[in-house]
Amino acid sequence: FVTEEIYSKLIPEEESLMMSAWPEYDEAKTVESTVEIAVQINGKVKATLEVGLDEEEVSVKEKAHAIPLIAELTAGKNIVKEIYVKGRILNIVAK
Repeated sequence: FVTEEIYSKLIPEEESLMMSAWPEYDEAKTVESTVEIAVQINGKVKATLEVGLDEEEVSVKEKAHAIPLIAELTAGKNIVKEIYVKGRILNIVAK
């Protein structure tokens, strides 16, 4: 009752709060365009990285190697392989 009275005082030209429509659901607004992935070195998480859902593997690897901690930990080491699972994780195997 109190809410209805306040609503009628604040917005007198509108219909009753009780009779107004519920907000409409828009599924397009619930879809994320970016995702945060873990960057691992030899199976241990060292950093996280935000990438686009449709971003190419090469671009993700470049961004990961641009992170100062990752660059420091891989400097001077031989990178055996890089495993990228799209939208989930990047694992760098270095010796």
